[in-house]
Amino acid sequence: MSLILDGSLGTTFPAGGVGNPASAVVGLTDTQTLTNKTLTSPTLTTPNINSAQVPTVSGTAPLYIARAWVNFNGTGTVAIRASGNVSSITDGGIGVYTVNITTAMPDADAAPTASGQRFGGSVSRAGGVYANMSSSSAIRVFCGYEDTLSGAIPTDLEYVQIAVFR
Repeated sequence: MSLILDGSLGTTFPAGGVGNPASAVVGLTDTQTLTNKTLTSPTLTTPNINSAQVPTVSGTAPLYIARAWVNFNGTGTVAIRASGNVSSITDGGIGVYTVNITTAMPDADAAPTASGQRFGGSVSRAGGVYANMSSSSAIRVFCGYEDTLSGAIPTDLEYVQIAVFR
């Protein structure tokens, strides 16, 4: 049996239910703490989970989930392949992009990580993809390689991946 609580009405539980006081009513402003309980196919409407930590499979170190991520094509017309919490990519010129976040981070202190790859051509130089938070809702991305004669040279990449942790 599944029970769906959507917060629109109070729910009366049967008297003497497991872990439930007799004739308890859960109203709109009440809070129920479930400890070591199993919910079958729960439906949560706009859940608010602050500072949630997902248990690790092994060990006791906390697991922090990405708050936003994107995989996009950075050549020609920039296009998102797949994403989560990313609304768009802005092309800022050769090797420069802005990743726009749908729901902003609490501040600009998040930690973006970046990677990328260029296919084709005969480029065998060391390169990199660098990302930094320019605001709580935007990430600046720089792609390029180092040339011993010319210094840093920006370049567009076919595959660019960004993940943001906070």
